[in-house]
Amino acid sequence: MDNRVLDEISKKINELLANTPAADIQKNLRALLQANFAKLDLVTREEFDVQRAVLLRAREKITQLEARLAELERGK
Repeated sequence: MDNRVLDEISKKINELLANTPAADIQKNLRALLQANFAKLDLVTREEFDVQRAVLLRAREKITQLEARLAELERGK
């Protein structure tokens, strides 16, 4: 999970609670958010892009192999 999202949320909460005695709320809320984000099984954009590239290469290879197979079957 990319911590930038959590850091941004945390920053906004800090700004809201800067003058209140609620320092523990931030820690508890951050832990709650991290736990819930972990349950979502999210991936980073980089991981997504890598998998997308792998799938595109696989799709291209399958297309090539299907064409080659059809060519071989016509030659029988």
